[in-house]
Amino acid sequence: MSASLPHPGNLGGRHGVALKEESLVDVRIGITQTPKELEVELDDSDRNAVLASIEAALAGEQTLRLEDRRGRTVLVPVAKVAYVEVGASTAERRVGFGAA
Repeated sequence: MSASLPHPGNLGGRHGVALKEESLVDVRIGITQTPKELEVELDDSDRNAVLASIEAALAGEQTLRLEDRRGRTVLVPVAKVAYVEVGASTAERRVGFGAA
């Protein structure tokens, strides 16, 4: 009797449950007259949609509203926004000598 190995895509996680690949978008918001920045990790694969919603909020609304990957809502008054930086999540960034 031969044992069959699980498909490589089904490895990982406890009890052989397939791991969900997440594509996270990291948004950093600089607030005026504050030395620290606000960092929000969004669970959204469409970076362009995130950029469009941020631009729309900055252009017309009084509050920038983002929901992070844990379901928490972050509200920032548009008048206090110094800059917004949108990029890959820190989990996807490579740092160090071996980074390519």
